[in-house]
Amino acid sequence: MHAGTAPRAMATFRNLATGALKILGADNIAKTARAIRDEPTRALTILGIANTQSNHGT
Repeated sequence: MHAGTAPRAMATFRNLATGALKILGADNIAKTARAIRDEPTRALTILGIANTQSNHGT
């Protein structure tokens, strides 16, 4: 992650995530990011994506 264009790409993804949280109404970006870090499935809920388990295709 420290060579080539990886640092710029990671900064872009971080900025996109921060912007999405702001658009969705997060008041405290750091607190929201920690909550998502601790429970990643929260990101799906925040983005309005259903978290359903399916065994189809396995």
